[in-house]
Amino acid sequence: MTVALTRVAGLLDPPREESGLDTSKGYLDLLGERPPARRTLALAVMRSRVLPIIYERWWRPALRVINRLDAAGEQRFAGRLLDVRSGQLVLDAACGPGNFTRSLATAAGAEGLVVGFDESATMLARAVAETSAPQVAYVRGDARELPFGDGVFDAVGCFLALHLVPEPFRALGELIRVLGPGGRIAVSAPCRPPGRLPRLLDRVVNVPVGMRMFGRDEFTDVFERAGLERITQKVTGLYQIVGAVRPG
Repeated sequence: MTVALTRVAGLLDPPREESGLDTSKGYLDLLGERPPARRTLALAVMRSRVLPIIYERWWRPALRVINRLDAAGEQRFAGRLLDVRSGQLVLDAACGPGNFTRSLATAAGAEGLVVGFDESATMLARAVAETSAPQVAYVRGDARELPFGDGVFDAVGCFLALHLVPEPFRALGELIRVLGPGGRIAVSAPCRPPGRLPRLLDRVVNVPVGMRMFGRDEFTDVFERAGLERITQKVTGLYQIVGAVRPG
């Protein structure tokens, strides 16, 4: 077990014996062979062997073109919201092949720890293969039941993934739960235009395949109710990124 995986094991709640943890694939697997709790077309694609291969080459670039984004700008804005500092603990939930996870590792420094968390074994296999930073570790689990204690992380991100997660606001509640005092959170997701027609189209086209879009106020309202402060939102095309800070 690498030093980073050993450190992650120490964050688990309840604690578990290292000897009973499966890290044989290069990541900490908390799901094993258990059948997925939810099966949708969208999740089937995310769990496939094909998407990790095309994800960064075609999938994300297509979304960026639609929403007038570029990779550097997207990561730069997310980095400003998370404001990761040397030695801090960072969670990248629904990390996919680890693009954001790796981009946060430099800011966390050698004394920090960046945890990439995802449900897809194929995505994590790609993430492990493309990651060399020793302060990065990956965990396979369910975002709706994060295996970490309250207030563990200094920064928590979830980028363009909540629209695929069953019970996304349950997952969002978990992200807020593991955020420590003074910690920063940033999430990005599809942004549904206002009006009845976009809402209807979302329900008819996206929901049956296991996806959804979010209104402009949905994340900001959750953050406000959770008592988070300095809430920031940027909307570009059909994309939104929202950040906030837990009071210290």
